[in-house]
Amino acid sequence: MKLDHRDLTILKNLQRDASVSVAELARRLGISSPGLQKRLRKLHDRGVIDRQVALLRREAIELDLLCFVQVGLAHHQPEAVTGFRRAIRAMDEILECHLLTGEFDYLLKVVARNHRDLERFLVEKLTAVIGVDKIRSSIVLNEIKNSTELPLDADSEPSRS
Repeated sequence: MKLDHRDLTILKNLQRDASVSVAELARRLGISSPGLQKRLRKLHDRGVIDRQVALLRREAIELDLLCFVQVGLAHHQPEAVTGFRRAIRAMDEILECHLLTGEFDYLLKVVARNHRDLERFLVEKLTAVIGVDKIRSSIVLNEIKNSTELPLDADSEPSRS
């Protein structure tokens, strides 16, 4: 889908605050509410907007520990990979899971209340997954940047490739 300047401006505004009303956003952008609703529907229908969620501050709900965990599998047969992915999807502590190139196969972004909960997660849950061979964890000491906003330049025209 080709996005024009107005679409990019709408998306940039929604990434900052998706709770803004259609009427308020339309007013800010200088377009009619029905016109904005039509554009939003197209952006949703075409999969540009995946979903709208509330972003919680993890510390406010006592999830003080953020950790990145690298996981290597012992075997890469389809059933081992499928089983690992199924197990990972069922673990609420895991916020993200990415398939990697290099020494480790997966990178997990994990939250826990404290060190004991992290240990319990690593020992009782993650190492119990069939096929997990090696794990390397790193605890985040300070989040320097945490953003969900994709880089959109609404001030210039998108490329036409």
